[in-house]
Amino acid sequence: MTATLVKETGPPPVGLAERARRSRRRGRVVALLFVLPALLLLGALVVYPVLFSIGRSLFDASGTRFVGGENYTEMFRDPATVKAIRNTAIWVVVAPALLTGLGLILAVLVEKVRWATAFKLLLFMPMAVSFLAAGIIFRLAYDEDPDKGVLNAAVVSVHDAFEGTSSYPTARARDGQGLTKEADGSYGTSANVAPGHTVTLGLVGVLPDDLPGDARPAYAAAGRKAAPDELSGVVYLDFTPGGGGEQGKVDRRESGLPGMKVEAVREGRTVATTSTAPDGSFRFEGLADGSYGLRLPASNFAPPYDGISWLGPALVTPAIIGAYLWIWTGFAMVLIGAGLSTLPRDALEAARMDGANEWQIFRRITVPLLAPVLTVVFITLVINVMKVFDLVYIIAPGPVQEDATVLATQMWLVSFGGGNNQGLGSALGVLLLLLVVPAMVFNVRRFRRSQR
Repeated sequence: MTATLVKETGPPPVGLAERARRSRRRGRVVALLFVLPALLLLGALVVYPVLFSIGRSLFDASGTRFVGGENYTEMFRDPATVKAIRNTAIWVVVAPALLTGLGLILAVLVEKVRWATAFKLLLFMPMAVSFLAAGIIFRLAYDEDPDKGVLNAAVVSVHDAFEGTSSYPTARARDGQGLTKEADGSYGTSANVAPGHTVTLGLVGVLPDDLPGDARPAYAAAGRKAAPDELSGVVYLDFTPGGGGEQGKVDRRESGLPGMKVEAVREGRTVATTSTAPDGSFRFEGLADGSYGLRLPASNFAPPYDGISWLGPALVTPAIIGAYLWIWTGFAMVLIGAGLSTLPRDALEAARMDGANEWQIFRRITVPLLAPVLTVVFITLVINVMKVFDLVYIIAPGPVQEDATVLATQMWLVSFGGGNNQGLGSALGVLLLLLVVPAMVFNVRRFRRSQR
């Protein structure tokens, strides 16, 4: 029995071991054949361009003279490249943090709404829009003309609701007709008048669209007698439709200018204020004896408020980041929501039973348990924003393109957008690669740890 056992547990026959080795080798060959097309494609589209760019970055613009690290030193001497690095840093710090925070807040809130799926779908829909289309949409939305840009249309509406707007932005006084323009843009009478008189103040340059619909002819008001203790007058459009009339005199077909603010001034101080009626007439009652000047304040002629210059040098980068948030918030929300659905509900319920409120649960339980998911989302977005190109190139107008440029756009501009220096452009590409690789390695390691 002992001899039999030893014989059965001895080494396998030589033929069986050889067949096993051959089977393993065959499996490796078959696996390599399946992977080979992907490896060839990866080498052609990734490895070769990377190696070529590294080599090209060591030559000058023509590609014929070896310059070593000169392109890399030039990169940090060029003000445009330094600005691109600064803007990229702003993107890396601001955009992923805002997106991760917004995604977390929305993922938590969505769980508490009835139509959660529809809400997620609505927020995720911008991901289906190409960056080109999104850039065009936001380029129009940020247009400074309130008649085109929806954001400025809203801003102008709110501003005009609280601050009001000038009545006649293009109006002006005729030279030599009794009104002189002052330094602050207002118009004042060149001679003082006393109560008991009626004054006519003629203006020109009023656009037909600026004339209110309730405007009435000023002729009757100009002929009205003033009481001894009042100072009256009329502000009118000194222009007769169809021609004719006399300058400086109110004709029958000339319109009054309603809503015009008029001030009575004495010794440089405003003592009374009023606004004109539909026929342009105004009156100051109860004035003390003496002489007064009349002034039409500059607010009557101020240009209309046009809103905010969203795509100006100061706001162009935040404006583009806003467009980026619109596209990627749904992505962050869905990923964080998936992690939120795996949280142990018994821990949350136990915290509620112990008297913790929703804010304490969110801060002390939800966020710590979601930390791995939040880290993956944040790092993924960091990698993504380092490569952002489309939105910056499309949304930023030509005059402020340099103020909004990031490394990806600067690399294209230097290489193909007029600079024609592919040596420096390749160096920028290598710099961008070196910045992205650490984040990618961190993400891969984190992913492998989570799998284990």
